Amino acid sequence: MPLLFLNEKSWGTACDPARAERAMADFVDAVRAAAAAGGNGTALVSEVDVKALEIAEGYPVNKWIGAAPRNRALWQRLRGLQSRSPMRSVFPTEDAADHLEYRHDGEAALGLGAAHFMDGIAVSLPVARQWQSDRVTLERSELVEDDDGTLETREDTVEVRHLSAEPHLDSHLDWIRKSRREGVTTGLRIWDNRADLYPHLTFLPRVEDQLSGLNPHWVVPVRRSLERLEEAVAAWDPATRAEPEWRTKVSPEGETRKRVCRFTDLDGETRTFDLHARFTPGAGRIHFRLVPEERTIRLAHIGGKIRPDL
Repeated sequence: MPLLFLNEKSWGTACDPARAERAMADFVDAVRAAAAAGGNGTALVSEVDVKALEIAEGYPVNKWIGAAPRNRALWQRLRGLQSRSPMRSVFPTEDAADHLEYRHDGEAALGLGAAHFMDGIAVSLPVARQWQSDRVTLERSELVEDDDGTLETREDTVEVRHLSAEPHLDSHLDWIRKSRREGVTTGLRIWDNRADLYPHLTFLPRVEDQLSGLNPHWVVPVRRSLERLEEAVAAWDPATRAEPEWRTKVSPEGETRKRVCRFTDLDGETRTFDLHARFTPGAGRIHFRLVPEERTIRLAHIGGKIRPDL
């Protein structure tokens, strides 16, 4: 049941009415095909009602609907899909993505960014060539907190799933089927599905309470961080590398802080879990240690930065 996020940058561009009508027909077919694959709960998410948009410059949706009976039928097909607006209405909390900014070709990209943050699919009107692809690259700015409490802006590029025509759906079908099975939307669901989602990660029992009470702001970022750790450990060969080739920033604590990273391991021994990955907003941390003999990492803490009094 994926969320389909409308890319507002693909609407209202200059083209002739015939091209706009073809693009709208392709768009409706693509969205309906995605909804059919996604099943119940699939929704089209937009910042404003689709009916308020312009398909092309000077050619609003209302005018298109009234231009031909076929258009009215297409519109009814589109309106049959559950819709949500504005974008923030589907976020875990309204301000969950306030620490992020997404851009495409240097311009703010609200729908594309929301699709990436919420792990969904962006959908575009296929007028311009740049939207005729199953992936779109974005520039991302993220406000992060370092170990010393300093806030800084980190820049990187990310890819978002995308479709504007039915053939684009083929590359996303496996992911859609997986998302229908799992539907991980809370920290407790992460814990309950951990064996299937992250077969190369092991967890101390204390993590269950942390995930059960996970701040809604952190559900998506934690899920993404665990996915990157899982990918790295799955590709790790301890016989040839001392540690995995991390897909996210991982670092050890300094000597003075290692004492706050000691926890009772599965065998009853107390060990240091000072390696950590970060997630935002805020100073989110995932602490773990390497277990090369089992080709796994063992997680001891998922939550805020560990304070000395914890």
